Amino acid sequence: MADSVAEHIAALKDEDWGIREDAAVALGEARDPRGVSPLIEALRDSDRAVKTAATSALTAIGTPAVVDLSYCLQDPDLSVQEAAASILSEIADERVLEPLQFALLNQDWVVRMHAARAVGRLGNPGSVETLVLLLQDKVPAVRDEAIAALVSIGESAVAPLVAALKDQDWRVRLRATEALCVLKSCTAVEPLIGLVQHDPDTAVRQEAARALGQIGDKSAVDALLEVVEEPRLQVRVIEALGRIGDRRVLPLLFRLISELKTSDYEDRTPACEDNRYEQDLASVEEAIRALARIQDEEAVPLLVTALQSTLIRNEASEALVRFGQKAIAPLASRLQHEQDDNIRYHIKETLTQLGWNPKRVRL
Repeated sequence: MADSVAEHIAALKDEDWGIREDAAVALGEARDPRGVSPLIEALRDSDRAVKTAATSALTAIGTPAVVDLSYCLQDPDLSVQEAAASILSEIADERVLEPLQFALLNQDWVVRMHAARAVGRLGNPGSVETLVLLLQDKVPAVRDEAIAALVSIGESAVAPLVAALKDQDWRVRLRATEALCVLKSCTAVEPLIGLVQHDPDTAVRQEAARALGQIGDKSAVDALLEVVEEPRLQVRVIEALGRIGDRRVLPLLFRLISELKTSDYEDRTPACEDNRYEQDLASVEEAIRALARIQDEEAVPLLVTALQSTLIRNEASEALVRFGQKAIAPLASRLQHEQDDNIRYHIKETLTQLGWNPKRVRL
């Protein structure tokens, strides 16, 4: 009886690239461990389609290919290193943790990127310190994979990340803060508060505020309220306070929205041409979103009134929709007394999104 696997292995040496490609595909479908070494050799093929087929085949074979692929991480051919790292990012296991950790510092950024993804899948705390180093990698894709890997590892990554918050390089502090933002560990609250209050870099302070909002620990509220009036921090701090949901921020939110003067914008160019809209209105828009998160019913009348302003009408409408049934009666009442047809139209639009049926209310 013919041995089809052996035939496919032999076909990997054929002069026709199409036959070599078909052979690699067939070996992947067979998932026979005998195909591992020939397919690894095919990673050096001169034809891109053959190399792609060999990569897919080795991924399909899986576990039997893992150890042999780890040796390829130090192959003289960088393209082989990249292919091996890519495959291992999908199929690696603990047997190859050490070579993957070594590959995290590879000179080739593609290898570093895939190695970070692979160790993230393994979730071994022993990789944390090296992953923290990658937070300052010059390639964004590598930094992103390092953050994702640290998040996959979980609580074991928190202590090294907190330590990285003291790094002299602001970029390292920023990336560590981003990772802690996703991990949402309460252990990081105090160090993040320290960043919000004292870090010399504005981007780091902004990200620390965002992280505190994502963590949602109310012990951060006092510190956030202390810096909420700082113009460069205000938007992020309001967002954080809204996510935490502490009602101590409500007077500030009410003030920001109620004190907005539409007349100040009458002589300005359209928003798409005047970046002052973004600078001036961002805090008010975030205040509206914060009210929607906190869900205090006292905010509903203010949001109904905000529908009159073209500057914040969309945000106010979206916030009222999030209040649900609580917003219907105040909106319907305003509709009864509103004379401006344009404003009436937007009130009706908001009511429609809330499932309001006009036949049930006489207007």
